Amino acid sequence: MMIQFTAPPLPHYISSGEDTYQEGDKHADRFNIGVFDLILVTRGALFLEDNGVCYRVKAGSYLILRPDAAHRTFQPCQEETHFYWLHFQTLGSWTEAEERTPFALSQSDQTYVQIETFSFYIPKYGELPSKEQAVLILEQLQTLQQSPSSTARWKQQQLLQELLLLLQTEEEGIQHHHPHYAIAERTANYLRQHYKEPVSYRRLAEAMHFHQNYLSICMKKTFGCTPLEYLTRHRIEQAKRLLIHTNDPIGRIAEESGFGSFPYFIRCFIRYTGIKPKSFRQKFRS
Repeated sequence: MMIQFTAPPLPHYISSGEDTYQEGDKHADRFNIGVFDLILVTRGALFLEDNGVCYRVKAGSYLILRPDAAHRTFQPCQEETHFYWLHFQTLGSWTEAEERTPFALSQSDQTYVQIETFSFYIPKYGELPSKEQAVLILEQLQTLQQSPSSTARWKQQQLLQELLLLLQTEEEGIQHHHPHYAIAERTANYLRQHYKEPVSYRRLAEAMHFHQNYLSICMKKTFGCTPLEYLTRHRIEQAKRLLIHTNDPIGRIAEESGFGSFPYFIRCFIRYTGIKPKSFRQKFRS
């Protein structure tokens, strides 16, 4: 299970600390605390239930408790247990997910997507890819809490992003069990590099060394579209840039963007932006 965050805005740091429980001690039962509670155990083990699911959080592992759910201890500590805790929250949307959702590509008549949102995934529970590095970040956060300066607060937010990125490396490793993500990324990169050239499914299959049907499945799972749809959208974005920043004739822009046919370019541009290329240029040029 993963937690999917949509950014911006990025999750923000609130507070953190550490605690040591003795044998027989229990973590407090709580409900709807309003913040994510990241717990990282360095010694012993905590036995926590979050939203009805039980987790044994042993030394070297972590658990993220939801801000809107009930969590409790289903078993007291069996030995001395030390752990760090960190509270964070986000003003953006989030959800629990079992797998990645397709990346949403822009379809807008705007010059550029002024704020391009993206999703990132943090495993809810798992072993730390680098315990020492995570502990170092948490100790730095605690040190900064002693300073009331705005610079210290800024550094705390940066450190939280470092910690979340560190946790995400495990999720990246999980992708090796789902090779379609890597294949889709490779395919998208190839299309961005060769968008000015004629690209057919046959050429793409030869370049990627996979059947075109499998490439389409991978792209749909990751980006929500076929390879050629992805290519067309990328070409439209390049055309937008040229329409605004150059005085080139629209026919030349169609060619520079990879469209072999001027009428086809016009049809695609209208389909993806809702207006003609000339109107788009007039909208943003005096």
